[in-house]
Amino acid sequence: MQDGSAAVERVFREEYGRLVASLVRRFGDIDLAEEAAGEALVAALERWPQSGVPPNPGGWLTTTAGNRAIDRIRREKKRDAKHQAAMMYAEDTPHEPTGPVEDDRLRLLFTCCHPALAPEARIALTLRLLGGLTVAEIARAFLVPETTVAQRITRAKKKIAAAKVPYRVPTAADLPVRLDGVLVVLFLVFNEGYLATSDGDPVRAELTGEAIRLTRILRRLLPEEPEVAGLLGLMVLTEARRESRVREGQLVPLSEQDRAGWDRTLVAEGHHLVRECLARNRPGRYQLLAAINAVHTDAPAAADTDWSQVVALYDQLTRLDPSPVVALNRAVAVAELDGPEVALALVDALPLTGYHAWHATRADLLRRLGRSTEAKQAYDAALTLTQNSAERAYLSRRRGELV
Repeated sequence: MQDGSAAVERVFREEYGRLVASLVRRFGDIDLAEEAAGEALVAALERWPQSGVPPNPGGWLTTTAGNRAIDRIRREKKRDAKHQAAMMYAEDTPHEPTGPVEDDRLRLLFTCCHPALAPEARIALTLRLLGGLTVAEIARAFLVPETTVAQRITRAKKKIAAAKVPYRVPTAADLPVRLDGVLVVLFLVFNEGYLATSDGDPVRAELTGEAIRLTRILRRLLPEEPEVAGLLGLMVLTEARRESRVREGQLVPLSEQDRAGWDRTLVAEGHHLVRECLARNRPGRYQLLAAINAVHTDAPAAADTDWSQVVALYDQLTRLDPSPVVALNRAVAVAELDGPEVALALVDALPLTGYHAWHATRADLLRRLGRSTEAKQAYDAALTLTQNSAERAYLSRRRGELV
């Protein structure tokens, strides 16, 4: 048994995506699902701190949220019809066929990635409902204001209601059309777990673990899709380093990590997936990111990293994804080949002043160039834009080392 509102919030955060997926599947209404899930959290906050977290918290939340949803349906104007529909779910009749996707959460992920919605809207909506990410976390992932994300989610819900987009079970023919959106959601959920953007646990293992679990299922479902293999390879190679990424509350950069602490089983799996992708010779974004991580994890020490290969892979990725974030990561590799001055010129040209990693990269390059005053200012800017406690501790230490 666990006590306290902190325990309640942790459990709810872990269960949120599954809970909403279950409610949407049951009632077919996004707003109702979110409202019922929120009411279940309130009920848990009222009861659990006194009675303790129940043995099956997910089941408790599902039952409570389902009851609250049925109560809301009963209070609406079309009470009789909707009450009858709600009661049908309690009968012992067989569930509808699940189609090719058996996992509840992955199936609803494909359902929400409906092509009738704009890509940005469907991804934001799915991250909110299934990933359990807050509007603020989604905004930081997209590098846009929170109001923009909130508007995207609202528009998506309205379009679903107005166009009567059905929450039908996706067929095998639906999967390829919706795959890109599903991969983006899984990638962003993993990233939020890998380095949380909110104030709390610096690494959210429940998110990385769930993203990997769903991607493994997706790989079994679509074994011939190289981008699925690439995404899984990227995830496991990144996850292999998780235990070495935070030490004594501080983020540990790749160059300083204890490589003996990396999970060699996951590294071997990731390398196998990258080799499989290379054999298919159909390069994509996630395959190239996985290959870059394979180069890093193949080096016995940071000094042994083949930076020329890393830059070449980023060059190839830039042709597929010419985003400023990719250019920023490429500049970090260029610094190891051509020096910090060349890299700084590349970084300064990027429109990323609202992105904490841009300021952190500039700070490091300025530090290496001996421009301490400017480096301190860049560290200060990075600290202003990040809430991750481990990252803040690392940036503060680096700033304090400047003379």
